[in-house]
Amino acid sequence: MVEEFVGGDLRQSVAAVRFDWGPTGAEMLNDKDGCLVVVDVLSFTTAVTVAVGRGMAVLPYRLSDPGAEAFAAAHGAELAVRRRDTSQDRPWSLSPVALATAPFTPRLVLPSPNGAAIAAAANGVVVAACLRNAAAAAAWVLRSGYGTRKRPIAVIAAGERWPDGSLRPALEDGLGAGAVLHHLLLAGCELSAEAAAMATTYKASVDVGGAVRASASALELTATSFSSDVDLAIESDVDAHVPVLTAGAFTSG
Repeated sequence: MVEEFVGGDLRQSVAAVRFDWGPTGAEMLNDKDGCLVVVDVLSFTTAVTVAVGRGMAVLPYRLSDPGAEAFAAAHGAELAVRRRDTSQDRPWSLSPVALATAPFTPRLVLPSPNGAAIAAAANGVVVAACLRNAAAAAAWVLRSGYGTRKRPIAVIAAGERWPDGSLRPALEDGLGAGAVLHHLLLAGCELSAEAAAMATTYKASVDVGGAVRASASALELTATSFSSDVDLAIESDVDAHVPVLTAGAFTSG
């Protein structure tokens, strides 16, 4: 018999900085007085960082939900499509490389099965972080007064999905989350055991970019001719933009 735990222990409430995986982890750790940092390296939060860096407002949308066209129209936004479905009329997709070169649009709905779903469902302050802006994201949340037990930081590695819909912890998201947690640890924050372990994993990785490039998710992108997205995503701390979810859209914090 497995007991059901619903208390604060699973929420890591004894620490100011916490870590978990996927939508359920985000739901458990979400705190209305805290900050949720979502990490989806390949590719939602990397794509959001690139788009926001160009001045676009990005509206997250759960990929599996119907009504994306109507949602975009209601919010006066363009709708991004799947990587292979881009066209002259719809040049925006989840590809960070495509978003770096696509025509500018003020508002963009960006559907995603993982990172966007977590961001769209969260309450309170949400930040999009990746390897490209890990240091900047950590600095922003601390500068904004988060990182205490009363105003905790929850770093969520989005992960991927197995065909049956269950969570597949993804190496690239663990390392991206670890990068943010490493910077928070250096700043003197109190990390939960889970958060400290991910920070240590990141610090112990001699070649983070190489590890991500060799991950299952990256190999899948490479096999489908999107290796350039991997190349862009593994660049560490090259972007000072921090996407913050405000009124339903990510803009630069």
